[in-house]
This record gives sequence, C-alpha cells and structure tokens, in this order.
Amino acid sequence: MNKLYIGNLSENAAPSDLESIFKDAKIPVSGPFLVKTGYAFVDCPDESWALKAIEALSGKIELHGKPIEVEHSVPKRQRIRKLQIRNIPPHLQWEVLDSLLVQYGVVESCEQVNTDSETAVVNVTYSSKDQARHTEEIPLKILAHNNFVGRLIGKEGRNLKKIEQDTDTKITISPLQELTLYNPERTITVKGSVETCAKAEEEIMKKIRESYENDIASMNLQAHLIPGLNLNALGLFPPTSGMPPPTSGPPSAMTPPYPQFEQSETETVHLFIPALSVGAIIGKQGQHIKQLSRFAGASIKIAPAEAPDAKVRMVIITGPPEAQFKAQGRIYGKIKEENFVSPKEEVKLEAHIRVPSFAAGRVIGKGGKTVNELQNLSSAEVVVPRDQTPDENDQVVVKITGHFYACQVAQRKIQEILTQVKQHQQQKALQSGPPQSRRK
Repeated sequence: MNKLYIGNLSENAAPSDLESIFKDAKIPVSGPFLVKTGYAFVDCPDESWALKAIEALSGKIELHGKPIEVEHSVPKRQRIRKLQIRNIPPHLQWEVLDSLLVQYGVVESCEQVNTDSETAVVNVTYSSKDQARHTEEIPLKILAHNNFVGRLIGKEGRNLKKIEQDTDTKITISPLQELTLYNPERTITVKGSVETCAKAEEEIMKKIRESYENDIASMNLQAHLIPGLNLNALGLFPPTSGMPPPTSGPPSAMTPPYPQFEQSETETVHLFIPALSVGAIIGKQGQHIKQLSRFAGASIKIAPAEAPDAKVRMVIITGPPEAQFKAQGRIYGKIKEENFVSPKEEVKLEAHIRVPSFAAGRVIGKGGKTVNELQNLSSAEVVVPRDQTPDENDQVVVKITGHFYACQVAQRKIQEILTQVKQHQQQKALQSGPPQSRRK
C-alpha cells in the first residue's frame, strides 16, 4: 500500500504546496499530486516510504492553518472494510489483539506492517462495512456511585451535554432500575475515538472528584450537626480518604482523622414506610432485609399491618446510632430507587422515638422553644403530641417527619437531650447520697 490519501486540506491548497511539504520532509513521491477540493492523492515509491510519510506528516504539519491528514488510500470497495491500526504496544501478544478484533466481526485478514518505529502497525480487513465502522468507536465504561451521577448529569442534563459537545463523544448512563441496595454503582458508557474518550474520561472524573470532595466537606459539617455519630464506624470514608478533622473541640479530639466516641447505647426507632414498598424492602425470600440488617449491624423487623387497607407499615430498627444511620439511609434510598415517590419528589418518612414521659418537657422546651429550634436546625417536623397516655414503660412518642438528613439530625439532637437528662439525674442522685436507714 504505497498510495496515500491527504485530507483536511483548505480550498486554496495547490499541488505545489504539497510538493514543498514532502520535499522538506525528505519523502519521495513517484507521481504528481492529484488535488481535489479538500483532499488529494499521491503515490510513494514503496510501502515503507508511505508509512514514513504518515508518521512524519499526519497531524503534525499545517497547510493554510489546517493540520493535514495523511493515511493509506484504499479502493472504494474496501475503504470502509479495511482499517489500519497504529501505535500498538510492542509487548502486546498477537492472540490478545486477535481476540479484541474478532469482538466486532469476522476478520478476513490481519497483516503486520514493518515499520522503524517502536510501536507496531497492522492492516485489518473486515468482512462487512458495519463491522469495520464499529471498531472506530470502542466504548469506555466507567463505574460511579449513584450519589455522584445526578450531579454529573446536571439540571436537565446540561453537564453531560456539555461534556459530549466539548469532547465529541456520546455518553450514556445505566438506568436506576439496575441499582440494588448493595450495588449502588451505575455504568457510564463513553463512545468515540480513543482520543475523544480520553478527554471525556478526564472531564467526567473531574466532575465526580468535585462531588466527592463536596460530600466530604458536607459530612465534616454533619459531624458537628449530628452529635454522637461516629463517622469512622459508618464506613462512609476509607481511612485514607483525606477527610479533615473537626475544626473545634479539645486538642485531643483533633488528633485522629475522626472524632472519637464511647460505645453508643442501643436505640429503637419506628420508621413508617409506604405499604407498597414493603416487598422491595424485604426482597425475594427476605434476602434484602437480611442483607440490610447485616450491612447496618441492626435488628430490622416489619410490623404487621394495622388494617388491611393501611397506607403505611412500621419498620422497627434497633441498634446504635451508626446502625440507625446506615439502615434508615438505605431504606430511604430503596424507596427512591424503586420509584415509590415521583422523580422530582423528595423522600420524606415519619419516624417515632419513645422517650421517658418526664423528659418530654425537655424536648418541647419552655413555650415550645426547644422543639422550634430543633425544627429550624434540622428542617424536619418534630411533634410531641399533647395529652399522651404513657405506655407501660412510662414512655411517650416523639414524631419526626422529613427527608433523610433532616430526620437524622432531629433524632440525634433528641437523643442528645435524653442523654443530658439522664446525666443530670445521675448527678442529682450522687449529690443526694445513699438513702439513710430508717430508725425504728
């Protein structure tokens, strides 16, 4: 193959311009330059000179401000079926290359071209035009956590469209229906040339990295908003994630990468979910709820329906704060993923916490001050129903309604109030001393 195709020429390109370029590159030709509008043809003495012309000139020399393209010219009947693949690593085994090529169709021939460069060059002929065309666009697949995908797509898909336009690629993302509770990653498929895919990958990873760093900063803030929650125990970030330590607190608390907490007490939260979502939470033969229980380290049970036509069902979650965070978070996520709320709607659930009746006043505060501050801080609705009759354990219900983080902030703040009440009682008991023996 010693006939060359020269493309990306301006309308003003003349044979003399091309003769000058080849002469300067010291590449001989064996005939005149046949110049058409936007392209040209020329013959080299042999195939080795044709290869040298491709390597020395294609994309490296400009003519009238446009980089010229130089490649082998092939007959029309083979123009789409026949490809040349360059820059093959010298250590790549022939069997590996062959297995890659046959993924796209039947290969009629694959011949290696001798070249003086360090990388190999092969000419491949497919049995049909479509098969050869598919090899020009090899898909790149990237796995990303679903938490980042929404921000990658952007409002009305603007972020993704911009990356496609800037990189000349086609990008698709696997549907939400393919997600599971324990496989929260979505597949981002990029189609284009190797060069355009590389550019798109850079832009995609840049956007995902920004989302990740924003989440870390947000969770660092949550460490202060949600007291008593051990982020290290949650396993949200690996030890080397670079998450900054708290910016306040005693020096001893700022030394490790995570705030240190004593072992938390077990809590019980009643979370009310749409009755229709119960099957999705339980899963086939109870597999989902079992996996969720193991993942969160909590006991998770679904109470029987109070009535045949009940709109909600109660999920009883028992475990320390970290287990509550994990379990409730996955339940919120599952309800969203399974489309039990509309795509534009935020998942809001109601949670019940039982508190000692004598502590209910502390949750409400004087004139409702504490509960109002709690609602402003968390953005959740917090209600301590009036005129409740305490249960057999002398406890009453506090109702919390909101999206996941709002609900978590409210729960943790209420538990903090209960801890303060408990500590106050203990101090009071110590100050009063042991009861004196009664005299007869």
